[in-house]
Amino acid sequence: MAIGKLGAPPVVGQPPNTLLTRPTWTEGLFSWLTTVDHKRLGILYLVTSFIFFGLGSIEALLIRLQLAIPDNTLLSPDFYNQMFTMHGVTMVFLAIMPMGIGLANYFVPLQIGARDLAFPRLNAFGYWVYFVGGLFIYTSLFLGGAPDVGWVAYAPLTSLSNNPGLGTDFYMIGLFVSGIGTLVTAMNLIVTVINMRAPGMTMMRVPMFTWMMLITSFLIIFAFPPLTVALFQVMMDRTFDTLFYVPAAGAMPILWQHLFWIFGHPEVYIIILPAFGVISEVIPTFSRKPLFGYPVIILSGIFIGFMGFAVWTHHMFTTGLGPVVNTAFALTSMVIGIPTGIKVFNWLGTIWGGKVRLTTSMLYAIAFLVTFTVGGITGIMLAVPPFTAQAHDTYFVVAHFHFVMGGGALLAFISGLYYWFPKITGKLLDERLGKLTFWIMVPSFWLIFFPQHFAGLMGMPRRTQTFVPGIGLEIWNLLSTVGALIMGVGLILFVLNIILGFVRGKPAGNDPWDARTLEWSTTSPPPYYDFDRQPVVNDRDAHWVQKYPESVHGERVPESASEPYDRGGAHIPGQSWYPFVAALALLPFSYGWLYDNMWVVGISMLVVTVATYAWALEGVGGKHIPVGDALDADTERGEGGRS
Repeated sequence: MAIGKLGAPPVVGQPPNTLLTRPTWTEGLFSWLTTVDHKRLGILYLVTSFIFFGLGSIEALLIRLQLAIPDNTLLSPDFYNQMFTMHGVTMVFLAIMPMGIGLANYFVPLQIGARDLAFPRLNAFGYWVYFVGGLFIYTSLFLGGAPDVGWVAYAPLTSLSNNPGLGTDFYMIGLFVSGIGTLVTAMNLIVTVINMRAPGMTMMRVPMFTWMMLITSFLIIFAFPPLTVALFQVMMDRTFDTLFYVPAAGAMPILWQHLFWIFGHPEVYIIILPAFGVISEVIPTFSRKPLFGYPVIILSGIFIGFMGFAVWTHHMFTTGLGPVVNTAFALTSMVIGIPTGIKVFNWLGTIWGGKVRLTTSMLYAIAFLVTFTVGGITGIMLAVPPFTAQAHDTYFVVAHFHFVMGGGALLAFISGLYYWFPKITGKLLDERLGKLTFWIMVPSFWLIFFPQHFAGLMGMPRRTQTFVPGIGLEIWNLLSTVGALIMGVGLILFVLNIILGFVRGKPAGNDPWDARTLEWSTTSPPPYYDFDRQPVVNDRDAHWVQKYPESVHGERVPESASEPYDRGGAHIPGQSWYPFVAALALLPFSYGWLYDNMWVVGISMLVVTVATYAWALEGVGGKHIPVGDALDADTERGEGGRS
């Protein structure tokens, strides 16, 4: 594709004296740098998160190779510390969480009948800030050493006296910057779901994936500020010699653990609730049944979100908080398992009696149910303080959270990608290769992490570079390493299937799965304006009743009449340079802070300020789409180019 090709419809509202003219590229690199289309940004999120996931997987493989045999010297202790820290940071902040955000960017507007997110340019800014933060953290590998204090970065290990290198600064600044992108995206999703639903779509008709993303967005709004405060405090300690976490000055470093885990446990649900939403879309489609217990799943999701802020000290049972505190948080940690169990039974109730099709997507959804349930059971075990006193900081905990976050979120997102890939690209993935990949990846995942329960029960500690022979840990570590190598093959085949599907996949049509929600009522891939006519919703499964208007009671569902809502057509937002420029300026800002160069910090913030003002004064831009207008092919594929 040629870079810089022009061909979008004329923009409207372009002020005559803007700093940068509104771009109208339809193809090439610049069309992606300036895009505000939620679908393109969703693709960028997904591609970027899978690249980071690949990097995190390489780090995990290095960890497993080091632990394959006792007294191994493949990795030095310092480099091993960097690898397990970067693995955790990458998987939690840069890979798995952004996968859910990427799916939300693409599909939330489509599921609610909207033409974009509420604030398209803010959406672009959120992505580019996330990208800049992740890029900044990874440059640490080439600029003096990566973070090496674990992904939880406990104080006072992060103090300048204990860790004088730059790795901890990369960690703090990188997460501080990328967290800005996560926060603004969450705000954007909340406003979109509340204000931009199609006519007739009450909150009890909103698709479950969108519901879970709405709850997740509220969790982000309330969970990220404590982390931001903690990161800022450590940055102040390291840069300006403040005393927030200096024990000699009377500070209590345990404050970091409280602030981190007030964020950290809701973060588990920030990762897993979007996965619940994906599973709640996949299972009804391939069971050919409505989702069983729809209102109960919503209420349980809200309850999980609320209780997620009441369980954080179960990560701190061994810090001496006392029996009263430990007992209280043990109870809340057990209670939060109830709504999660309810969801599992709802999904089983949806499958029960359905006409189940074991597609690749459905296989991953079933694997999610089994794997996540096992992770939940071990979570209940860890909610018991006496047991945690023995298992804390052992590989039992490693196995638990990988079963929940890896076997839970990752398997669900892969299921969602197989499910929605035809909508994104208009092409089908190879089902035979997909099922082969499934039977490689899922058993190998279990081979990696199930033995770690036993290694942990035998006392193998986390975050150690090696182990001594003769204490019964050899077989469990060897099995985990073999599983990691096999899963690596499965991931390569998964990527190969994605590439082959994109290049030469069979045409999918608009609704290859005979699905139930609105995103399947538009073309594959959708046009840049999403819907030719404004959908009007008369049922929870809006697209299903359009195809099969007889309800379960034998009564005909009223037909939608979209014309009155389409008068005057639709305005589609135009591209913009300013979100990209403002976000990119945070990269030199981060390096200026890192190297104590306040000139670079000041100039970078000046660029951010100018870009923000120019953004505000840029004008409306975009284009006007008449009702039912069949645009020509060149115009139809992006703000821009291809959606």
